[in-house]
Amino acid sequence: MSIATAPLPSDITALRAFAASLQANYQALETTLQTRDAELYAKTLHIEKLKMQLAVLRRDRFGRSSEKLDNDIEQLELLIGDLEEGQAKSNERTATVTTESSPQQEKLQPVRKPLPDHLPRERVEHEAACICPACGSTRLTRIGTDEREVLEYVPSHFKVIVHARPKMSCRDCETITQPPMPELPIERGRPGPALLAHVLVAKYCDHLPLHRQSAIYAREGVDLDRSTLCDWVGRMAYHLTPIAEAIARHVRQGEALHADDTPVPVLDPGRGKTKTGRLWVAVRDERPWGSIIPPAVFYRYAPNRKSEQAEALLAGCSGFLHADAYAGFNNLYRTDPLNGHPRLIEVACWAHARRKLYEVHAATKSPAAQELLEHIGDLFAIEATIRGQLPQEREATRAEQSLPLLAQMKIKFETTLSKISGKSSLAQAIRYSLSRWDALTRYTTDGRLDICNNAAERAIRPLAIGRKNWTFAGSDTGGERAATLYTIIETAKLSGIDPEAYLRALITRFASHPAKRINELLPWNITL
Repeated sequence: MSIATAPLPSDITALRAFAASLQANYQALETTLQTRDAELYAKTLHIEKLKMQLAVLRRDRFGRSSEKLDNDIEQLELLIGDLEEGQAKSNERTATVTTESSPQQEKLQPVRKPLPDHLPRERVEHEAACICPACGSTRLTRIGTDEREVLEYVPSHFKVIVHARPKMSCRDCETITQPPMPELPIERGRPGPALLAHVLVAKYCDHLPLHRQSAIYAREGVDLDRSTLCDWVGRMAYHLTPIAEAIARHVRQGEALHADDTPVPVLDPGRGKTKTGRLWVAVRDERPWGSIIPPAVFYRYAPNRKSEQAEALLAGCSGFLHADAYAGFNNLYRTDPLNGHPRLIEVACWAHARRKLYEVHAATKSPAAQELLEHIGDLFAIEATIRGQLPQEREATRAEQSLPLLAQMKIKFETTLSKISGKSSLAQAIRYSLSRWDALTRYTTDGRLDICNNAAERAIRPLAIGRKNWTFAGSDTGGERAATLYTIIETAKLSGIDPEAYLRALITRFASHPAKRINELLPWNITL
């Protein structure tokens, strides 16, 4: 029962105790609000200080040409954007959990500029009420119309949608009624779902930082400040997190997963340079063995590459794991003393083994390396013929064709190793394969397994491409936002869905969609 509706005690002593508890609750709320306001003020001051530094750097740039200055400006743009996105996400979380009875402070809103007159307008006329909801009378008279402009984005151009909601007055009881305003993704905000989806895809799929997007939109005569775009991204990341978590649950239920990680430079303002974070990826793709289970990919940001990060990525998983030789996965391969089985069974990657031999051949033109590369190529050629077949058929083909070839290859590896210097690069490449022979050949024992970990490598590729454009993440929280949105965008692409259309549908629906039916919004379930 809420304290606001609880019956007041009639006893004096109980009443005093009740008043004392109210005072304690009020003091706790006041302290919480003061702490939050102080933190918000400190963050605002930090952002303003960075903006001043950015302004100074920009003035200096016009005075002299300097690659270092351009790099410093790029770093500040990303850092300020990251801080503003984080502030927006924090504000959205606070607004979501605050109840109507809780005290709220008036949030300072930036002065809005009018939307440009040159943009085309699309008018949406909302149907007026025919019956007075208060008394049931049909004698309603229009007394006015409220209009609200929402900035929306249509591929290749902007447009303004004007929501016109007629006000109707009842002649009998003077009750005023009008159609409700449709729910918007950002309360009291101007962006429509399509514009928000476009900004997210431009940043996380097309790798355009927000300050560059702002410059692009300015060329179309639309002034969207970077801080405004940061606010939108932060809020959307908060609301879309449940979708990413649902995708992660789907991935972790897979019988045979692929995992990998890639470094992400992250700004570290206290040290004056960048540090190295990691974006981990887990992929569930059962299409190679004819399964109809939808493919999906899950990203998780971590500030380091410790083994607990690998364990957190694959929490609750069981079955097989395709991965490289990273030692952080070793704990997952150990036998559980409770049931006598490992949590995950290692499946090593022939693409990694081939790469090491290829590097030797590219550097030395070794005939022995060339011969071994040709044998590995034969293994991959066999796999190409059975892609999409049922597990039993794949396993039978491998037993007939791949196992004899693997037996010959092992002999060739061992013979070559005995003839060359143990310190040579070729010897190191051969020992890499021989030391992992059981894991490298495990794919032949089960038709659900792959010869390589290329599914994870493909999932890493968009991050590598993006890294060349945005250079680094602004903070650890920026890495977490990136993981959330990469999860949604890349899973949509795996499902053959346009990620912008998918995000547009999600943003349109998440405000009214029940949380317990979140799976209905996954890419393979949603109707666009």
